[in-house]
Amino acid sequence: MPAFSIDTDNNITAYAAAEQAPEGQEHFASEKEFAKLSAHWPITRFVDVWNGFAGVVPFSDLRPVKKFTDRKTAVARVWRAIQALTPTVAPPAAPKKAKATKEAATAESAPTAREGSKKAIVLGLLRRPEGATLQEIMSATQWLPHSVRGFISGALGKKMGLTVESFKTAEGARGYKIAAQ
Repeated sequence: MPAFSIDTDNNITAYAAAEQAPEGQEHFASEKEFAKLSAHWPITRFVDVWNGFAGVVPFSDLRPVKKFTDRKTAVARVWRAIQALTPTVAPPAAPKKAKATKEAATAESAPTAREGSKKAIVLGLLRRPEGATLQEIMSATQWLPHSVRGFISGALGKKMGLTVESFKTAEGARGYKIAAQ
């Protein structure tokens, strides 16, 4: 529980624990203790304390006053204001959860494609022993070259975890086939 001390110059200081407050200053840790401590103060001391806060960080929103209605109001308002001095102790950080990692899919556990889909057509072409050329895949799917390459990299390589080998045919055309695992 935070503790506060006030010196003869009306400077209020906050401490994380009462034991940290210096000797020779008046100490309080609750509004009730503050009221008891300030019971003998002249009402003008509350105005001095308040106006010492007004306009100073972290009390930028406080405005100076000329007087307080009564002692009870003064105690309550000053107590609320000094709560901004309370040392903030960050709660201990919770350990971060480890992110789940994807394991590379094997041929048996790899997701399958819906029968008749373009994915199934491309997989069928790539599973042939000779693989398929870029042109053959483009003809079968009606895709452009960049779409075929993106599909092989993303859908087959990253999502399905398949290893697709790229090679040049004897004619110099780009070819692809699923690597034996």
